[in-house]
Amino acid sequence: MYDPQRWGISVEKIKLLGPKLVKHWQRFQRHFKTKTRDTSEHALAYMRGQMTMESNRNFAGIANDIESADGQAMQHFMSQSPWSEQGVYGQIQAEINDTPELQTGGLLVLDEYADEKSGVKSAGALRQYNGRMGKIDECQVGVALGYAHWKLQPWPLWTLVDAEIFLPEAWFGDAYSELRQKVGVPAERKVFETKPELGLKMILRAKERQLPFEAVLCDSLYGRSSQFRNELDKADLLYMAAIPSNLRVYLEKPVVGIPAHKPGKKGPKAQKAQVLNGVRSESVQQVAKAKDTDWQRLRIRTNERGELEDLFAARQVWVWDPKQPDIQPHQEWLAMRIESNGDHTYAFSNAPEDATLLFLAELICGRYFVERIIQDGKDEAGADEFQAQKYLAWEHHTALTACALWFIATTKLDWAKDCLRDPELAQQLEIEALPALSTANIREMLRAVFPLPQLSPEEAQTQVVKHLVNRSRSTASRLRHRHMAKTDT
Repeated sequence: MYDPQRWGISVEKIKLLGPKLVKHWQRFQRHFKTKTRDTSEHALAYMRGQMTMESNRNFAGIANDIESADGQAMQHFMSQSPWSEQGVYGQIQAEINDTPELQTGGLLVLDEYADEKSGVKSAGALRQYNGRMGKIDECQVGVALGYAHWKLQPWPLWTLVDAEIFLPEAWFGDAYSELRQKVGVPAERKVFETKPELGLKMILRAKERQLPFEAVLCDSLYGRSSQFRNELDKADLLYMAAIPSNLRVYLEKPVVGIPAHKPGKKGPKAQKAQVLNGVRSESVQQVAKAKDTDWQRLRIRTNERGELEDLFAARQVWVWDPKQPDIQPHQEWLAMRIESNGDHTYAFSNAPEDATLLFLAELICGRYFVERIIQDGKDEAGADEFQAQKYLAWEHHTALTACALWFIATTKLDWAKDCLRDPELAQQLEIEALPALSTANIREMLRAVFPLPQLSPEEAQTQVVKHLVNRSRSTASRLRHRHMAKTDT
């Protein structure tokens, strides 16, 4: 069972990964150029560093290990050069559209992710909720749009296709005016945008680019916004949007309006819309416990952990949000899931009335893939090792992370087609499906064809001297500042 040929892994195929990455970069190369300069080679070096280095995957670290340089040119390319990150995302989406296997069955998955920051001088950094840590912390938050195709045979595919940095509302006040200018917040970000607004902008951008997808999946931060769901529905986009367990719904249609003022009744006239026909709302958690809620055990898919098989239920409910009175009461599917560990998940969907429970169950399970995208970005591409402060640096770093993840996704797709496995392996190992090539597997093979360069004694000599000189200059600078401070006092 340890024979590489039985697993479809050949030395010849591994050797082709190097040229494949170069060709991948060449397809995107025009997006890394500007009107006056072509420094696109830094993009290739950056992706190489992301996928082959184990740590220190920041501008200086990648420049040092991959380019044997001091990092100034890389710093300029990432933080100052006005190349188009949206050009990169647009091409990723166009290539998905050009891939025959991805014409149907794709999903868009929306989520946010946070990275801790030790200060608030980086673009968008502030004490705010860090979902990964589950607490308020100094962090930088991005809204990520992923693409996933879990029914693709034999392996599912996922990748990042767009991202926007979240700028908290405080960043648009006068107190942050100087910092906004310093980090380069662009003119088009003049007004505060919520995370659902950023997510909607990316989804509609993907639709305009004709990215093939069949549904939008998102967590409860987005799903609880009736405005967000309404905008998706108006755009004719199917969604499965998670909601919190305390969100209230109606099992009968509520009649909504402003109550008529009764003659002779004291007090001001009612100004806000109310439910007029006495129908009472229930939390979705209460609906899940209702006797007439029909729970069924369904098998969704086979994965490395075995079978994804949970309890599911769905029923159509009436939804009305008093905070959005312009949106009239309407019906949505309430999809519910009880996982094997006892966790409950609830979601709204605008699926057709004749949607099957299996269809809704598959969608409610699909958000797993955005977690894989974010985790791969952090663990395998060093997304959380980013250290720069500039707005443009964040955009460029995230776009190159997406480009690297798309390279890994296309490699998985190519190997699934070209490198056939021995079907008897599954029987021998007593499992139903053999594990897919992981992102970590592809990184391991890339390190074989792109080994980190070793310094010659002469290069080491030069590097050490540069390091000592830089340290000396830093010391001299600190001493000058101290002397000036003493003189001022």
